[in-house]
Amino acid sequence: MTRFFVEKSELLNDRILLCGENAAHARVLRLKAGEEVVVCDGAGQECLCRVESADKDLFALSVLQRRAAVSEARVKVRVYMAHSKSDKFEHVIQKATELGASEVVAFSSSRCVSRPDEKSLKNKLSRWQKIAASAAEQSGRGVIPAVRTLPSFAAVLAEAKETELPMLFYENEDGFSLSDAVKGKADFASAALITGPEGGLTEAEVASAREAGVLVCTLGRRILRCETAPLCALSARMFAAGEF
Repeated sequence: MTRFFVEKSELLNDRILLCGENAAHARVLRLKAGEEVVVCDGAGQECLCRVESADKDLFALSVLQRRAAVSEARVKVRVYMAHSKSDKFEHVIQKATELGASEVVAFSSSRCVSRPDEKSLKNKLSRWQKIAASAAEQSGRGVIPAVRTLPSFAAVLAEAKETELPMLFYENEDGFSLSDAVKGKADFASAALITGPEGGLTEAEVASAREAGVLVCTLGRRILRCETAPLCALSARMFAAGEF
C-alpha cells in the first residue's frame, strides 16, 4: 500500500493534508478519492487513511485507523561503516534501510581514503537522509533510519559497546565467525555492526575493539568489498533474530 511520511504532529489530526513533495508524489501515482494509503511519522506511528479529495496541489485524507508501524524489526541494529570512495555509502544507506537497520553511521578510520570536511559532510548528510527516507517509503517501513557521522573509530567503539551485541567484521579473523557470535543470542534487542574502509581496519584498531568488549568476527573465507560487508552482516543478523 502506498505510504507517505509527514511531521509527527500531523498524525494527531483526524484529517491529514498532503502538499508539496507528498502531493507531487500522490499526483504521479494518480491517487483518487476513495483510495486508501498509509501515512507515517517516520518514528514508528502510522495511520491508515482514505483519500477524500484530490486536487493538483493538495490531497485531503481522513484517518481510519491509528497504529504502531507493523513493518519494523523487533531488534534495533546500528550499521557503522567507515567513509568510502564514490557513492558506496549511499548504496549501503538504501539497502540497509530496506533490510531494517535502525541507524546508519559513517566514521573516519586510519585507512580511509575518503575524508570529507565539515562543510562537505553537512551537504552529504542532507542527501543521505533523503536517501534513507525514500528507501523507507519504498520498502514500507514506519521508521526512517537516522543517518549520522562520527569523527573517529574510538567514538564508534564508545557507542557500539552500549548495545547488547557489538560486532566488528575483520578480514584477518579466522577463528571466530558471525555464527559463533550470534549462537544462543536470538532474543537480543540491540546490536552494532562495524565494518572498515576499502583498505580495511588496522591491527591496532581491531585490538582496541577487542579491549572495548566488541566481538571481532569473520564473514567467511572470501574478502568482501566495503559496501558488501555491512549488508551481508546485517542480513545475517536479521535472519538470526527471526526477522526473515
